[in-house]
Amino acid sequence: MIRHRLAVHVAAALALAAPLASFAFQAAPAASSSVATQASATRPAQLADFDAYVDNVRKTFDVPGIGVAIIKDGQVVLEQGSGVRKLGSPALVDAHTMFAIASNTKAFTAAALSILADEKKIDMSDRVVDRLPWFQMSDPYVTREMRIRDLLAHRSGLSLGAGDLLYWPATSYSTKEVAERLRYVPITNSFRSAYAYDNILFAVAGLVIEQVSGQSWSDFVSSRIFQPLGMTETKPNFHSIKGDDDVAVGHAKFNFKELKPVEPMAWDNNPGAGGIYSSVHDLAIWMRVQLDGGVIGKDAQGKEKRLFSAERQKEMWSLLTPIPVNDPVVPELAAAKPNFSGYGEGWFVSDYRGHKLVWHTGGWPGQVSRVTLVPDLKLGVVVLTNAESGAAFQAVTMRALDAYMDAPKKDWTAAYNAGVQKTEGNADEGWQKHVAARDKSSKPSLALAKYAGTYRDPWYGDVQVAEKGGKLRMTFSKTAQLTGAMEPWSHDTFLVKWDDRSLNGDAFVTFNLGVDGNIREVRMEPASSLTDFSFDFQDLRLTPVK
Repeated sequence: MIRHRLAVHVAAALALAAPLASFAFQAAPAASSSVATQASATRPAQLADFDAYVDNVRKTFDVPGIGVAIIKDGQVVLEQGSGVRKLGSPALVDAHTMFAIASNTKAFTAAALSILADEKKIDMSDRVVDRLPWFQMSDPYVTREMRIRDLLAHRSGLSLGAGDLLYWPATSYSTKEVAERLRYVPITNSFRSAYAYDNILFAVAGLVIEQVSGQSWSDFVSSRIFQPLGMTETKPNFHSIKGDDDVAVGHAKFNFKELKPVEPMAWDNNPGAGGIYSSVHDLAIWMRVQLDGGVIGKDAQGKEKRLFSAERQKEMWSLLTPIPVNDPVVPELAAAKPNFSGYGEGWFVSDYRGHKLVWHTGGWPGQVSRVTLVPDLKLGVVVLTNAESGAAFQAVTMRALDAYMDAPKKDWTAAYNAGVQKTEGNADEGWQKHVAARDKSSKPSLALAKYAGTYRDPWYGDVQVAEKGGKLRMTFSKTAQLTGAMEPWSHDTFLVKWDDRSLNGDAFVTFNLGVDGNIREVRMEPASSLTDFSFDFQDLRLTPVK
């Protein structure tokens, strides 16, 4: 989220309906040696060649750098890096390299609320309006009945990624302004009736933390989670990164083709959904505390110290929102299909080979990741990457899980590569359908200058269309990166191509005319099925501002 770089749902390949990160294509960057940190536990035999396996994953899916850590029974099995922090730079990824962990942040927000619940400062069943009286959804019933727990469970009735354009790409709205605009974001499902991943309600959850604690979200998670756990390589946002820090640079496929570094982003107006940067070394600490039920040690008197209670952890790991289980996109991924899937409080919950999994993924401009816990095996696996390839972190994670489940050795790299090829082919087919349906002989109904003007959506705000030199340009007023040229496509539909080609979010823009020939409404939709769902253009209802 958070941004969730979800151009393709790797979940479809896993037969999960959970949003993961997109597949990536093309050739690999030059190989570089793995950098490992001394571990305190012995690897299982199936992971004897794990370093070479990770390097091969990196090459296959064109990922410059990958960080991996595995813990078992409270001990570090390995924590290491493979590849480089940035293409063209010699600096290697190691266990201490910080990556944007994106939506893996959500578990930290859930933990922060759990800390407050343990202190009796909130109850997870409290109504949100009792904590934030100004809070409002577009449905009065949902406004009244929304509980703090609901903010973490993706069952609000909002559509997939609803409202994401309020903060992705980066906007000038404040967190409170984002949350206040929820009253205009359309609700498409019944409350608590179905799963639909969102980021915006985690902004509200962060504001609850701030209202109750008297601290900013960043200060709270830093002082109440990072510091007690000794997570010195974990920062609440990009602004906390210093110039000499060991930090990875994200990479994206510009125009879905050429891998290049992207500019870093800070999610100032929704940090609770995806703002954290961390290393695999620190996330190994986080996984160990999770697997230990919240226990972080003992005090001077020998009394158990906890980050949160066992009861709260049980609730965070309990399934609140069922998620449909779909067939995998290719047969090679059939073994990954779970028997059940759902979402708890800041965590996905499913199963694999008879074991319960508690896990999450994250997607950010140029960086995607996965954290996976297997409670009954006391096993934790984290994979951080600096490219937008969900296939890479899946292939590494699944290899590690198999090693501890006595499963036959499987070439997950080949399996996920088959999924990549199938998904890429489906996207190409979809685009060709657009091209075939296009009426190339048609022309816009109006002179181009007539399309120019300001258009307003109730929840996003203003979008400008300007005409200069016989060409149109579109600009989202609160989003600097959403500026691009509009090319006539068919009749009164244009294709807007954003100047920032790393976004891969071009969109069709259709002007609907009234009987008098004036523009009544403007609708948009992503041009490619590979476009991240956080570009929720389809939810915009733009009307002319007179």
